[in-house]
Amino acid sequence: MDTKSLQRLIAGGESQTLEFKESFGEETLETISAFANTSGGVAVIGTKDDGTICGAQTGKETLRQWANKIAQVTGLHPLITKVQLNGRWLAVVTVEESPVKPVACGGRYFKRINNSNRRMTDDDITRAALEKVGVTWDEVPEQRATITDIDNSALANFRTACNQKGRRIVPAGDSGRAVLEKLGLLKSGILLRAALLLFGKEPQAFYPSAVLRIGRFRPGGIIVDDRELRGTLFSQIDAAMGYFRERLQMRFVRDGAPAREVIWEYPLAALREAVTNAVCHREYTDTCQAQIRWHDEELIVVNPGRLLPPLEARALALPHISRLRNRKIAEMLYYAGRSENWGSGTLEMARSCVSAGLPAPTFLETQGAIWVTFPRHANQTAEGQKRVGERVGERVGERVGERISKNQTAILKLIVSDKYTSARLIAKELGISLRRTEANLRKLRQKGFIKRVGPARGGHWDMK
Repeated sequence: MDTKSLQRLIAGGESQTLEFKESFGEETLETISAFANTSGGVAVIGTKDDGTICGAQTGKETLRQWANKIAQVTGLHPLITKVQLNGRWLAVVTVEESPVKPVACGGRYFKRINNSNRRMTDDDITRAALEKVGVTWDEVPEQRATITDIDNSALANFRTACNQKGRRIVPAGDSGRAVLEKLGLLKSGILLRAALLLFGKEPQAFYPSAVLRIGRFRPGGIIVDDRELRGTLFSQIDAAMGYFRERLQMRFVRDGAPAREVIWEYPLAALREAVTNAVCHREYTDTCQAQIRWHDEELIVVNPGRLLPPLEARALALPHISRLRNRKIAEMLYYAGRSENWGSGTLEMARSCVSAGLPAPTFLETQGAIWVTFPRHANQTAEGQKRVGERVGERVGERVGERISKNQTAILKLIVSDKYTSARLIAKELGISLRRTEANLRKLRQKGFIKRVGPARGGHWDMK
């Protein structure tokens, strides 16, 4: 490294890949191992924490002794060079990321987080050991489980989705065991962790933190709704989307076409992608739950676990490659048409939001998790413009010169949720008479909000 390059490096201060040391010692060895276990870095010996040059002993024999000590304690052989700066000699130790992790330092393991070294947890060490042999966490056999822990109906639904999507054809005549074996989810008669998370009867019996938690917050930290979505990863995604359909505000826009377009408070496609990413790419060794934090001004999806190097949070808003923490889970979601394996999901989230007139989501890596924040548009915030009567729950049809009753509004929300599409189910859910419900359905159809699909008997109601 030449003088000018070193000056620029020091001027930037300590970071994830740069450490200043006044002298060579035990902390230097910890830093070297931390760099090797993370993404590499440079240790400059002869520099104070604030970047002040104090100089170091850099004789030929000294550097040789340091190199021997590093090899003895860590097994590494980094490049050590000496550079003169401001009339003083510095030693520059350049460490490459190790292809074989974890790298020990005197029986301990360290990783680099921001500008400091941290002891690796047991989970960190386990994950590094799995990566060493090319295995992800979800590909590890679950010795506690048996084939009886698989929900055959969940597996059958997956088979149907795969065959409809066409990405992986699963023969209808294959038994559940045969399907799991062909998908690589059952090896030597033992289920992989991914199989239980995707198709288990009770995944949380094996992995208690594998839940998705939703909280609705009002100003002042008041929690008005708090629930845990359990079951398989597929059911968690579906339950989250059902929650959004039932509770998000929406409006109807007529652009000249006979049918109205439904505009959601937050685009459902973007939320679906964020939730899918949270359950697919989360760190399941982390005891924290995946979370959805819904505030008046924003909606945040929290995914436990850091991004896999060299991917950084800022790169998620740009074209990037897909780096999979849970390879088998991602593969099954792809076969079922729930995700893409091209790293394009975050870009689609942004496009959906911008198309709906909302700001693009932001991505932040902090507190050991990825935070995806969907801000509300300025004219949607509590401090923003007046609350227009476009929302379901108020006068939904006012935009087009129509008004509908509260019961009709409630009926629309149930139909949109895709769970209540018959007059009988709607009447039971709302607690009103079947006759009154049918009358409201006829009025909504006359106004062009809904349509009848199929015959009078056996058909169902849907949005127009």
